Amino acid sequence: MLKKSFLAVLILMVLTACGNKDEKMSDEEREKVIDDGTVGFEMTGGNVEKADNVPDAEEKAILASFDEYITALNAEEIDRYMETISKNPKGFNYDEEKVYAAEVFEQFDIKREVENVTIAKFEPEKEAQVFANMKMHSLQLETEVEHESAGRQVTVFVKEDGDWKVTSVFYIGDDSQSSTGN
Repeated sequence: MLKKSFLAVLILMVLTACGNKDEKMSDEEREKVIDDGTVGFEMTGGNVEKADNVPDAEEKAILASFDEYITALNAEEIDRYMETISKNPKGFNYDEEKVYAAEVFEQFDIKREVENVTIAKFEPEKEAQVFANMKMHSLQLETEVEHESAGRQVTVFVKEDGDWKVTSVFYIGDDSQSSTGN
């Protein structure tokens, strides 16, 4: 039962990364995403530098969109969460994400804490990449198994109908800061 619970918690990382649980990205696809500039900087290593070309108004709008994305996830409000997501995302399927997120919200209580939120890449009217250190605290409701994890996340936003929406998410976990208990 613990293995099943632990596996379920690991699957939660997919939700955090807005991943499609039915499709795995091949090495070639991942390389293409990186080559195409979807993540425009290294997620591992030291500090992430702030993009210096972000106008103040856009910075406020992008960071407000990121805050709403995290707040909606923490509140486990499916419609609110889906309002933060692009209708045409690159990293997952919109309709499948809604179904999957609803299932996860029903089975888990997850809270995310973010630090060092930084707009690391910005292309005007096109794309913004928001880096954050993230800690997640999750409780599987049926078994009451708790899981703590931490990692680095890049949330990629696109401008859609004048608003910044999540189009893909990349997450690298830090196993040294993860634990499962009851």
